[in-house]
Amino acid sequence: MVAGIEGVSKIPELRKRVLFTLGMLAVYRFGVYVSTPGIDVEALKRMFDTTDGSLFGLVNMFSGGALEQFSIFTLGIMPYISVSIIMQLLSSSIPSLERLKKDGEQGRRIITRYTRQFTVLLALFQGVMIAIGLEGQGVVLSPGWSFRITTAITLAAGTAFIMWIGEQINEKGIGNGMSVVVFAGIVAKMPETFLSTLVLARNQEVAPLTILIVLAFCFLTVAGIVFVERAHRRIPVQYPRRMVGNQMTQAQTQYMPLKVNMAGVIPPIFASAFLVLPATIASMSTNETLADFMSYLTPGTWVYSLVFMALIIFFSFFYTSMIFNPPEVAENLKKNGGFIPTVRPGKQTADFFYSVLNRLTLWGAVYISLICIVPQLIYINLGVVSFAYIFGGTSVLIAVGVILDTVSQIESHIVARNYEDFMGKNTKAKGGIGSMGYTRSRLLRR
Repeated sequence: MVAGIEGVSKIPELRKRVLFTLGMLAVYRFGVYVSTPGIDVEALKRMFDTTDGSLFGLVNMFSGGALEQFSIFTLGIMPYISVSIIMQLLSSSIPSLERLKKDGEQGRRIITRYTRQFTVLLALFQGVMIAIGLEGQGVVLSPGWSFRITTAITLAAGTAFIMWIGEQINEKGIGNGMSVVVFAGIVAKMPETFLSTLVLARNQEVAPLTILIVLAFCFLTVAGIVFVERAHRRIPVQYPRRMVGNQMTQAQTQYMPLKVNMAGVIPPIFASAFLVLPATIASMSTNETLADFMSYLTPGTWVYSLVFMALIIFFSFFYTSMIFNPPEVAENLKKNGGFIPTVRPGKQTADFFYSVLNRLTLWGAVYISLICIVPQLIYINLGVVSFAYIFGGTSVLIAVGVILDTVSQIESHIVARNYEDFMGKNTKAKGGIGSMGYTRSRLLRR
């Protein structure tokens, strides 16, 4: 980690990327405190103070506290995530979208444009529904269609801006833009939540022993996440002796590492997006039937835990199948002359990858489910509800996963830069020999 920090300061391009990412996140956090016009913010906070045990805490966590402020970034990145999931599912069932997906960069640009457009439409719909729900709660200064339209446009514009921030981080910054934005919202709430928990202990509302148990379990959760995220299975790949140009290469064995959790933090984010979408609407609604239905999805209940676990398992397999294609990998190995010992090239190699991948993905999905559900259940039962959302398994997994991924990207930039410097010095050293070495080699060949 220290070497990575030193590398950032020494490499200008990497330093620019890191500073650009921090600047984009600063803009995002500033927007969280810009409230939507027409809302009595204090009345809204008082209303949400009574909903800590509901899905509101989850919604507020992913929006980085924007929901309790009802800021222009209230919807956060969740509409974009929801539409992305739908588009990826439709790409496998609609022939026209499947053809676009296979058209390369041009097709991906068209799908990305469709995703952006539908994200804005979904954000407008959610904005209208939230505005109507807030009017029923009595926290709107001037109810009516003027407020509803203004709120919908404001929230949709905020979502579009966050979407743009994520894309800019992908292109000019460091890390995955979508995950980094979610990470920034979670981490920003951690100091406040930790201090409020200490205040509860000081006021003897929570026993000091409970705080120690919570902190110890949080530390064990982080250690477990780091251990599993670094775990992988090494698949041996052998390359026989072959002619490359005028030289004969030696037979060698390389290893293909397959991570236990290949999907990373995407499954819990996708699963939460599916739960946050109805929760955002239900939390603002006065419909008793909808409220009773959503009470079954309150975090800490068995129904919520089972639904959340099922969604995590589904998205683990779904996302892993998108980022790793066994037939394509097997074909590439065959073209390069590589093979797995005791496995025939071609279809048998693809089947081997399928079997290994299914087992790894299953264990990875079980690991993510336990990390996201067990700590939250323990914290809620211990009476630290706010701590359960910000320091629960989902948020800690996202935070640690994004940090590890970002550090890996930084290390990759440093290694690539050092390799370029080494090759540059090596070339200069060869050039320093002068034309004598070049002439001698020509004479030897003759």
